[in-house]
Amino acid sequence: MRDADPSAPEPEPAAARAVPTGGAGPAGTEAAGADAGPVPADAEPDADRMITAIYGAQYRSLVRLAALLVGDAGLAEVVVQDAFVAVRRASRRLRDYDSALSYLHRSVVIRSRLIRRRARAGLNESGRAPQPSGTGQGPIMQPGQSAVISALEALPPRQREALVLRFYLDLPAAQAASAMGISPDALTKHTARAMAALSGVLTPGS
Repeated sequence: MRDADPSAPEPEPAAARAVPTGGAGPAGTEAAGADAGPVPADAEPDADRMITAIYGAQYRSLVRLAALLVGDAGLAEVVVQDAFVAVRRASRRLRDYDSALSYLHRSVVIRSRLIRRRARAGLNESGRAPQPSGTGQGPIMQPGQSAVISALEALPPRQREALVLRFYLDLPAAQAASAMGISPDALTKHTARAMAALSGVLTPGS
């Protein structure tokens, strides 16, 4: 049993995860914020259709995003599954496909941060390094990305998030900033510093 995730977009305790299959959307027992309650019965079919559509179109991209942020494909799957549970519980407060996808981006970023913090805490407590980054990434990462992935791992967390959201997911600055919970100006600063740090890796022929 994993600890509750205190840093999700809406405060929520830990919950069972479910991955949608066929025509059914993700389901879970996670509670959202204080204003959340059971999704009204008449809203469930529309919510399920919307989330299933997002799952089919975005799941692999979200897993790759999480893998780049946490450094492990197996953990990335867990992050994204938990994010879909959370968005299903929050679906009555989300207006449409775009707002639900924005919620998922934010949830994946925050949950990835939590896993990174736990990995650092494990290192401090045990004196042993956590599982090496890149383990199990074969089906998620593209061939030839090892140098870039290693360089991303060396970046401070916010710089890594900014770079991945802006240039891997190709999100507009406002959406990337929203996913990180920062201002567009702060995003620009993190992105510029990350690009400077990675200039040798990202320059063709370097």
